[in-house]
Amino acid sequence: MRTRLLPLLIVLMAAVLLALGVPLAVSMASAEQQRVVVDRIDDTAFFAAVAQFTAPSATDTVDQRQEILDTELDAYHQVYGIRVGVFYVDENVMSRAPEKWRLPEEGELRDAYAEALLSRRSDDPEQVWPWQSRRLVVASPVIRDGDVVAVVVTDSPTDQLRDRILRSWLVIGAGLMAAMLLAVGAALRLTGWVLRPVRILDATTHDIATGRLKSRVAVGGGPPELRRLARSFNEMADNVEDVLEQQRAFVADASHQLRNPLAALLLRIELLAFELPEGNAEIASVQTEGKRLAQVLDDLLDLALAEHAEADLRLTDIGALTAERVAAWAPTADAKGALLTGDCPATTGWADPVTLSSALDAVIDNALKFTPGGEAVTVTVASNGDSVTIVVADRGPGLTDEELSRVGDRFWRSGRHQNIKGSGLGLSISHALLAAGGGSLTYGHHAPHGLKVTVRVPRGGPGV
Repeated sequence: MRTRLLPLLIVLMAAVLLALGVPLAVSMASAEQQRVVVDRIDDTAFFAAVAQFTAPSATDTVDQRQEILDTELDAYHQVYGIRVGVFYVDENVMSRAPEKWRLPEEGELRDAYAEALLSRRSDDPEQVWPWQSRRLVVASPVIRDGDVVAVVVTDSPTDQLRDRILRSWLVIGAGLMAAMLLAVGAALRLTGWVLRPVRILDATTHDIATGRLKSRVAVGGGPPELRRLARSFNEMADNVEDVLEQQRAFVADASHQLRNPLAALLLRIELLAFELPEGNAEIASVQTEGKRLAQVLDDLLDLALAEHAEADLRLTDIGALTAERVAAWAPTADAKGALLTGDCPATTGWADPVTLSSALDAVIDNALKFTPGGEAVTVTVASNGDSVTIVVADRGPGLTDEELSRVGDRFWRSGRHQNIKGSGLGLSISHALLAAGGGSLTYGHHAPHGLKVTVRVPRGGPGV
């Protein structure tokens, strides 16, 4: 969830910063240019005032201030690098710097000159951006006796203006980057604060799903809605635990209460068998079904106890324990004509030795049941990262994909194997016992045919 929420917050904050930063950058560029334009307007107004008394009148032929105007324009051009000129309404030159500069036939400078001839200052130039190589043109009329007699035109380079705009943009960009970093840090803290209860809830849900029913969510920080959700989750977990406890208690009590009447019934059947001819098929069938029912009751009781038992985890030599169980089942394999082999190197892991032994017995027993004579059952112990695996692979008929999804369910048995002895609870008991200690039991195909069962126990100790 964090990987989806955090980018959304970052995009929103970036959009807000851009919405603030772009207008600010445009405003600063406009302000820089306006300052330059105002300076050029002041300069042209000054030169227009000087030229007003320099331009010849109807009675004058040469104005003695011509030299002063020429000197001012030359100095201005030398110091600032700005081209400046005073042109009569007939486009003749009153004064200019540099000497050979003339009005172009068209363009921005010609438009500004024409605007000033109408007795008004030229319009403000278009905005100059750092990537544009443009010049600023400002024109002011020279008015004498209410008539425009000449026009002062300045043509300014924009290198310094564009540099100042670019520097101001870099400052704004640095500020936006700093603000973005602060916003990302705040978003990380915010998402962490919001999602921490969700992560705790997810971990607790996983614990309960894997059999650790005592796990609960610590109601701490986070938004009020998530705190209410945590309390509701704990109430739900308490109710579920109570229901399951009642169910386990019922199964255990029912199994225990049924064992005594069933034992008495089996005893009476045996006594009755003495009164009937030896080898009576009906009596033998009743005895077989009675013993099977007794085994089912025993398995139900074991399952109820397994789901309620706490694991006694110890650092165990998994290889040695597995080799011991392989050796214990070797006579059974020999009697059936199957080959039982084990590859059990010394490997330590955390497990309840009694639980693991029972699980291995159930898995190996199941493999030998379905492996025909002359085929092999292999048991392999290996270290795999943070866990130790025990793989029991047989060469029996195996299971289909649909059957693999159901193997281990209570009382489930493949329709193809109903004639083989068993209650369908052995693997369920093993799964419950292993889950209590952080282990697992998984099933898969063993090519070209057969079943592969993987018993997995953790290598790290409790809390690691």
